[in-house]
Amino acid sequence: MELANKVVSTVTKAANNNTVISVCLVGSFLALSVRSVNQQRDIEAMEAEKESLTKSNKAMKKAMWDWKQQLFAEASTDSALIPLARLKAIYGEAPASQIGTLSLSLYSLFLFAYAYFLLYVYT
Repeated sequence: MELANKVVSTVTKAANNNTVISVCLVGSFLALSVRSVNQQRDIEAMEAEKESLTKSNKAMKKAMWDWKQQLFAEASTDSALIPLARLKAIYGEAPASQIGTLSLSLYSLFLFAYAYFLLYVYT
């Protein structure tokens, strides 16, 4: 019991001592500062990754646009496997009157995938 009283007495004196309180506050400030610096580094790394991903996405969009334009150019020739009107309907670029009875069935999706496959194989 006497040990417990000594511990309580020591803790009470420390709680009333300004030096101990100041040390605790400075220690808390340092811990928060370290955490803040680490978080700032993480934020900067994420911003750099975001910029990299944005550039990559733009490059992919451009490549897909170029492939689409090349696919349309190849479809406009007489020897095209898929007519240009059908490709435009698949991409949703044809007016409703040109689409007619065409629906995006599994067959149409297969043709679309096959057209991309041919474009990939022959380029």
